[in-house]
Amino acid sequence: MRFASLGSGSDGNALLIESQDGARITRILIDCGFSLRESRRKLRAAGIEPEQLDAILVTHEHGDHVGGVFRLSRAHRIPAWLTHGTLSASAHESVVAGADALPALFRTVTPDQAFEVGGLHIMPVSVPHDAREPVQYVIDDGRVRLGVLTDLGHGSAHVRRAYSGMDALVLECNHDSALLAANSAYPEGLKRRISGPWGHLANHAAADLLASLDNRRLRLVVAAHLSAQNNSPALAQQALAGALQTDPGSVGVADQETGFHWTAI
Repeated sequence: MRFASLGSGSDGNALLIESQDGARITRILIDCGFSLRESRRKLRAAGIEPEQLDAILVTHEHGDHVGGVFRLSRAHRIPAWLTHGTLSASAHESVVAGADALPALFRTVTPDQAFEVGGLHIMPVSVPHDAREPVQYVIDDGRVRLGVLTDLGHGSAHVRRAYSGMDALVLECNHDSALLAANSAYPEGLKRRISGPWGHLANHAAADLLASLDNRRLRLVVAAHLSAQNNSPALAQQALAGALQTDPGSVGVADQETGFHWTAI
């Protein structure tokens, strides 16, 4: 299995995953928060044509995750997998107007019930976040397990169980608590939402969550969904490296503009 980020942050998110079993290749995209033109450009920069995607998995209805899903799905006839709550909420968002016109391409995701796409076994994990019915995903191709865990306010016991035993983990490090608290451009209500139990993980919270997992198989961790205003790659890397007692340079970072290149597990 290999994976690549097309971009990660409040301006748009998309994670590309590919697995090969003999002659069968399965490719999926988790979220798509970019315009159709930008999505095509980013996919092709990674060497993938949109028509080669077997599915788009959606985590929740916020625009930076779902804003480009339905346009890409419709244009290239790619099935979109999402929870009923996410679909219902998306239908009322202008950023995803037209979502109700694609019923033949929708596949229903039930939180915490696994499903298959090609050669991938996929577990949608329910998470605490301020969305209608949000999930994150664990991807298993029978050889390695990749955990994708962004957009959650805290590491619940359920999340900790679901994300133990990963070979690779993409983990939210949204903000540094001190930088967020000192940011005078953010209203206090927004700060409370971001830092609250249904918001986003601070660096220290991500590190605490990581340290609590069974990491005996873990080969790679990538910090994702970093705030451009309230975090830095170095702070996120330092926090996660501390949890693993390793060098900060061994922790990957997904940035907003370029994400990160193909990485094999």
